[in-house]
Amino acid sequence: METIYDLTGNALFIITVAGVFLSATLFMYWLMTTGQKFMISYKETFTESASANMADMFMSIDANRLFQFNLIAIFVLPILTWLILGDPITTIAIFCLIAFMPTMIYRSMRKKRLRLFEEQLPDALLMLSGSMKAGASLNIALENLVQEQPVPLSQEFELFMREQRIGTDFDVSLQHMEARLPIPDFAMLTSALRINREIGGNLATIMESLGDTLRRKHQMEGKIKSLTAQGKLQGIVMTGLPVLLGFLLYMLEPASMEKLWTTTIGWIVLGIILVMETLGYIMIQKITAIDV
Repeated sequence: METIYDLTGNALFIITVAGVFLSATLFMYWLMTTGQKFMISYKETFTESASANMADMFMSIDANRLFQFNLIAIFVLPILTWLILGDPITTIAIFCLIAFMPTMIYRSMRKKRLRLFEEQLPDALLMLSGSMKAGASLNIALENLVQEQPVPLSQEFELFMREQRIGTDFDVSLQHMEARLPIPDFAMLTSALRINREIGGNLATIMESLGDTLRRKHQMEGKIKSLTAQGKLQGIVMTGLPVLLGFLLYMLEPASMEKLWTTTIGWIVLGIILVMETLGYIMIQKITAIDV
């Protein structure tokens, strides 16, 4: 009987071990398959988005190379952070920062490009007006504009002229530019061009008037920006001051300050501080943000 029990126990042990091994193997297979599908989907999404974004920025950068650099940064930098600091919170923060960094960089570059285009637009309109007053047609004036103006304005209008040369409808080309340049000032220009093509009129005078209006608008925006700069700086200082004081107090009394993240009441206080700091900064930015 003992021999039978031993054999039964050994068989059950072997079956259990085999079941655990098979389950682990199936789980690893599922994990690898799911991870592979996720990576393929992530690569396609990343490369398509990067290609479209780089095309909008007129930058010839290989999207696959960007994906490789992004993938290396996502895996290598958090691992190095963990090995150096050994802090899981910092490691997770670094991972999240790297994951969202490409989008943040693109938005910053696009915002800077649109702002530069908006600053160049009044001079471009006055140049178009001068060319048409001298007897040039709109297409010739635009070609001169492309040759004389710096980027990004020259790049956008050069693409517009290329579409015109291959037979694209004028209104369709304007729609493409509006999609690339969601700027209210440029929307005024496209509206003026459409109205002029439908009902006619002195386009040179319209361009001159619009350019002068946009120039005065930018001057007013510059004055408002200079007047509200102090308020915005005060918002940044008042938001960062509690953080700086908290760091100094931690350096002076670490035992007392550690209670903020080692006790339940401390975490509640930190949450309240974070919410009030965020609301205060948003309110100051709203007050100092004056739209012209």
